[in-house]
Amino acid sequence: MYDSDDDRPVSRRTLLRVSVGTVALSAVGSVRADDGGGSDGSVPWLDRNCPDATVEPGMTSCEGASTEGCADDHPATTELRSAVKEFLETQLPDVDALIDAGFKPYFDALEGGDGSWSHWLHPAFIGDDGVLDPERPESVLVDNESWRSMGVMFIATRGGERVEPPAVYGEDDAEERCSPWHAHTGLPGRFAWWYYQQVYGEATTDALEFPCRTPCMLHVWTVDHPEAVYAHDAPPQEHRELSPASDPSFETDAVPGEDELEWDVLPNELVPEQPPDEFAVPDSVGVDLGL
Repeated sequence: MYDSDDDRPVSRRTLLRVSVGTVALSAVGSVRADDGGGSDGSVPWLDRNCPDATVEPGMTSCEGASTEGCADDHPATTELRSAVKEFLETQLPDVDALIDAGFKPYFDALEGGDGSWSHWLHPAFIGDDGVLDPERPESVLVDNESWRSMGVMFIATRGGERVEPPAVYGEDDAEERCSPWHAHTGLPGRFAWWYYQQVYGEATTDALEFPCRTPCMLHVWTVDHPEAVYAHDAPPQEHRELSPASDPSFETDAVPGEDELEWDVLPNELVPEQPPDEFAVPDSVGVDLGL
């Protein structure tokens, strides 16, 4: 991808080792601000171009977002969750089905927390005109232990470009409005979206730029979640109650329910030439990050 000296990449391993000012990125990908950083995790050298950015995982509510009216037992939530659940159970129950349907795996590279679940993204659904369509989810959330689908992540894009997302319900009533969309402003989420665009997205000028935030996103969990149907973090393992998927049709020594789902167990044709933990970051991005 980068053949000339002018485009010499900076490896992510370098990014993870580097210490700039008061911030150090550890070798395992977790990020912590030292005493000199802001109490909210903000970092001065990131503020220059992205005032809301943090090196810690971070989110912000999208414009017009609100959870005031959100309730798991609201008819609109029940209808949406039921539609998503039926679609996953009948069409996309496990990794085998996701591969057949054209979904691409993403295992968080910079997150230092829960690695028990993964995002599987569909370029065609991200690139179409639909938003909040239960039968065309931009991303499916997968339990890495059972290899089964357990929810979706809608991404507010049309033609691959970010758009203002619709409310789930209560569009014209502030008290009833349920629009739990969020964007990632932390480095892990921003890197994930940037990586997706490099590997699977359209090769546009905007796609090459490291974003200040991701498009707006919304989770819908089909397994019971102790927080809410629209909660951001995955439910604890004990709440998932998912039986292991059948042995996959592709050749692998790994067994669902016994072996963790990760790059090493997937067929070679599904693994990018440079997975996220080995992806080379161009010099221009390094400059944006203050490296």
